[in-house]
Amino acid sequence: MEIEEIKKLVENKRFTELKSKLAEMNSADISEILDELEDKESVIIVFRLLTKEKAGITFSHMESDMREKLISDLTDKELKNVLDELFMDDTVDLIEEMPSNVVPKILKAIPKEDRKVVNELLKYPDDSAGSIMTTEFIDLKEHMSVEEALKRIRKIGLDSETIYTCYVLNDERILKGIINIKEILLSSKETKIGSLMETNIISVNTLEDQEEVAKKFDKYDYFALPVVDYENRLVGIVTVDDAINVLQDEVAEDFEKMAAITPNEDGYFETSVFKHARNRIVWLLVLMLSAAFTGGIIEQYEEAFAAVPLLVSFIPMIMGTGGNCGSQSSTLIIRGLATDEIKIKDIFRALWKEIRVSILVGITLAVVNGIRIIIQYQNVQLAIVLGITLIATVTISKILGCLLPMIAKKLKLDPAIMAAPLITTLVDVCSILVYFQIATTIMGL
Repeated sequence: MEIEEIKKLVENKRFTELKSKLAEMNSADISEILDELEDKESVIIVFRLLTKEKAGITFSHMESDMREKLISDLTDKELKNVLDELFMDDTVDLIEEMPSNVVPKILKAIPKEDRKVVNELLKYPDDSAGSIMTTEFIDLKEHMSVEEALKRIRKIGLDSETIYTCYVLNDERILKGIINIKEILLSSKETKIGSLMETNIISVNTLEDQEEVAKKFDKYDYFALPVVDYENRLVGIVTVDDAINVLQDEVAEDFEKMAAITPNEDGYFETSVFKHARNRIVWLLVLMLSAAFTGGIIEQYEEAFAAVPLLVSFIPMIMGTGGNCGSQSSTLIIRGLATDEIKIKDIFRALWKEIRVSILVGITLAVVNGIRIIIQYQNVQLAIVLGITLIATVTISKILGCLLPMIAKKLKLDPAIMAAPLITTLVDVCSILVYFQIATTIMGL
């Protein structure tokens, strides 16, 4: 394994050989190796053997805790060299995720002319397009020729996050058009940029939600999106790598909410045991106390239990089936809402589909379970009770699984909070009520 080889090279102080090996490796792989190295001195040695450019890229791939340790151990000059290789949005992200005692050292290493830009980016609301954009992009003028445009790209391209897409601005920095590098390279050097640019521009506002911005990358297949203010002046761009990070964070947050866990931005191992417990216990308490309603309903039917004790044995099956059916529907609806496949206006269309699905599923489960009961207990009446209960429970659970996430979306809440734990609790209450009401009616209890 590479990690073991790196450790041996460090232990044997074969630094020349180690430096050559690191030069051939990908920065992302080096980042993983540094995260796995247990010895603090080994991490510093390996990092200092990297070239200035590779050190910056490797640093951008690291986990937050490793970055914090490195910042503390690097000299001011070394830290400045690293930050010089980071794009502006990555620098802002670094400042936001570092503890307050580390931030002054980072700010000290940032050139004065860049601090103003950093401070401006830090003012944008969390989860907005402005908070994830970078201000390093290629800007051109309409009157430029292709030859002049290429000269400018060569001049500022090294410090830009992407050169594939260039942005055409007027003197007031109003966004007039976009043009990709392919168009420029394939055109004659006398051609004017204004004649090549695309004027049908898809842009986002600085305050637009970052999740909506990320979705536009999927819709339009762009590598970068321009970010404009309310006067249509270009202030930055969001690149596809930032959009991917946003989607990953949103998916992780949705999974946590669907599991009744308070979302947490830190990694699993970076989060303390106390914080893990705090994030989980609130929802667990709510769900536990809400289950008391189910217990109260069961108590009301003690006489039915006494008359037909066998009824009790089917409670777990009915509650489990209802919870599973509700979870299936809610998961599909939540995913559809997240990908924009399902809109709020589709609520009745989705509801009608889930009702039809529930009837088919309910009848199938009722028939299979009815045959089992007749064979096992020779009790047709019980088979009918459970059959009707299953059809009703499946229908109710799928309706709830469909409606609750869409209602949450309508109320501008995260649909993920209406996932498995909450829906299961509601379905438990409904299924028990339905079960004993049908049982007492048909069996005359």
